[in-house]
Amino acid sequence: MKIRFSLIFLLMIGFSLLQAQTNKLVPIFDGKSLTGWRTFQNKPSDSWKVVGGLLYGNGLNKGNHADLITEAEYENFKLVFDWKISKGGNSGLLYMVSEKTAASFHSGPEYQLLDDQGYPEKIENWQKTGANYAMQAPAMDASLPAGKWNHTVIIVNRGRVEHWLNGKRVVEYVLWSDVWNKAKAAGKWKDYPEYGMNKKGHIAIQDHGSDIWLRHIKIQEL
Repeated sequence: MKIRFSLIFLLMIGFSLLQAQTNKLVPIFDGKSLTGWRTFQNKPSDSWKVVGGLLYGNGLNKGNHADLITEAEYENFKLVFDWKISKGGNSGLLYMVSEKTAASFHSGPEYQLLDDQGYPEKIENWQKTGANYAMQAPAMDASLPAGKWNHTVIIVNRGRVEHWLNGKRVVEYVLWSDVWNKAKAAGKWKDYPEYGMNKKGHIAIQDHGSDIWLRHIKIQEL
């Protein structure tokens, strides 16, 4: 009986250790190549390259443009990365993206990446960095100016979503809740039925006419 109990106990410990090893932050950008990434719908693009160990999006190039997405799809996860943007720049990080729509933002909620201080036009609160774009404004201004590294964390866990910016939780919401449904029906996304409806999808970085740099991109599946 003692031997059987010990065996069960050891198996439980082994399972716990395996779970701990698999449920940890792992890099999804190796700093050397675009392995694990491709363009949205495999469209041609001259924007994305690796420069000095950084993922660089040259949104100002005069060639082809397309968003960059992960090859893998994710459902429940914690995503962390550092980013900086050009003066007056505008981009976004989208999640749970489907390629069945014409553009990534037609389906994926967007964590806004913006030069809040230097953007040349007037911006609404729901356009500021860290916002759930066009749905929910950040609770506070926590972004750093263009050219400075910002640190972002996005958590999606069974419909509960958190946006973190430079150590501060700036957005919290529940997908498909009454509050979320009302916000969608009242705003920009009322004409996009697929918006926010996927429970699993790609992560996408917008090619939006600005230069953007990212590093230390890691994900933990929850």
